[in-house]
Amino acid sequence: MVYYLNLLGTAIFAIGGSLAAARKGMDLFGVVVAAVLTAIGGGTLRDLCLGVHPVNWVTDSSGLVMAVIAGILTFIYVSFHRLTDIPFQHLNVADAFGLALFTVIGCNTAIDLNANPLITVTMGMLTGSGGGIMRDVFSGEIPLFFRQEIYATACLVGGAAYLMFLDISIPNSLAMLGGAAVTLAIRLAAIHWRLSLPNLARHAENLKI
Repeated sequence: MVYYLNLLGTAIFAIGGSLAAARKGMDLFGVVVAAVLTAIGGGTLRDLCLGVHPVNWVTDSSGLVMAVIAGILTFIYVSFHRLTDIPFQHLNVADAFGLALFTVIGCNTAIDLNANPLITVTMGMLTGSGGGIMRDVFSGEIPLFFRQEIYATACLVGGAAYLMFLDISIPNSLAMLGGAAVTLAIRLAAIHWRLSLPNLARHAENLKI
């Protein structure tokens, strides 16, 4: 199940990365690079932090292949339909699904390596958001991770929910789906209602550094 969830998350993130690059008018190579960065970036950072060598896509290239295929197909679709204005909301929703799946996959990987709960939840957040950060930087956007809407918090709560479900003896596959559902619900709610954590935006102009 983890394998197929990983492929599904890879495809979703790759499509989101491709659409972000397409919005910037990139060529086929740029779209595929954005797809790959989004799809495998978070998992790569996670493996590096956990000391996994070589990283996952080197030992199993199925995710890399999936990302490339998704990038090419998205480019063809956008070109064929001559989409010139891709709503940013669509990218956010696609990103939310990938975020949910990769958060619990990251947590599951950390658990397999006997990481403690704090590191496990942190690795879930890194896996879920790392690729998106790379995508946004590559496409010249401020990463969603650093914007006002709830993003990283959704990963942390979803990862914690996954651990809680495991702690009450729910089977791992159902616990992963539950944790992903919690992450997705929080992220979609944040997108729909523009929920955000407290910030100093109103006082930023008064801050002197």
